[in-house]
Amino acid sequence: MSDEKFLIKMFKARTDRNLNLSNPQTFNEKLQWLKLYDHNDRYTVMVDKYKAKEYVSNIIGSEYIIPTLDVWNSVEEIDWNSLPDQFVIKCTHDSGGLIICKDKSQLNKEKAMAKLEKCMKSDYYKRHREWPYKNVERKIIAEKYMTDNSNSSQLTDYKVYTFNGRAKMIMINKDRGVNTKADYFDTNFQCLDFSWGYPHAEVKPQKPKCFDEMIELAEKLAKDTYELRVDFYEVNGQIYFGEMTFFDGSGFDKIEPVEWDYKIGSWIKLPIGMEDKN
Repeated sequence: MSDEKFLIKMFKARTDRNLNLSNPQTFNEKLQWLKLYDHNDRYTVMVDKYKAKEYVSNIIGSEYIIPTLDVWNSVEEIDWNSLPDQFVIKCTHDSGGLIICKDKSQLNKEKAMAKLEKCMKSDYYKRHREWPYKNVERKIIAEKYMTDNSNSSQLTDYKVYTFNGRAKMIMINKDRGVNTKADYFDTNFQCLDFSWGYPHAEVKPQKPKCFDEMIELAEKLAKDTYELRVDFYEVNGQIYFGEMTFFDGSGFDKIEPVEWDYKIGSWIKLPIGMEDKN
């Protein structure tokens, strides 16, 4: 099945709406358009969880990069004995192949290896036809486990959304993967009243100390892109780069109320001649 036919069917199944590729208006519609028509080899490097580190370092500086402990081509190559007591392991080509180890003596290595084996065999591009992942080289990397003195349980995710190179909003994720909460703010840190897949936190998140710097860094990384989400962590007052994502929720997650799907979509300016084809 062609990418276009696949996305039309998937969009209908996931959103219960028909996909309009000739005149995309909503955020989710425009992401599907970008999957099909905005192909740039640079994007493959940007979503590669290993190669992206050097790419980002060259643009904003190595001080924002979480240290890499090791990199392997297969699960069998992993040298568990060489790893410290705490670390994070992830696959470079997908989303979900993540092992967070807080105590190596308690790690179920067999279970971890089985998870990584499954991820290494998966083709993330084929799941939702996100073109940048099509040619990402499959590797496994280990990173330093980062802890923030103000939050010993889990780091807070700060996700900056950029549109045509300019930041317009930020999502703050708490308790990700456990009881995920998501709140949205504009670049003046005014709360935005919509939901997108997750409930809001019971207590409104505080503005990160490095908020303005995150916005500045995200815009540097988003230069010459139509839409890009840049993720950061704030660890003991220092910003660290997380990852870059072109297709949040792969363009299938419901944004409610739907008016916000249109509003956010209006922030993406596609190439002249590709919008308003009535």
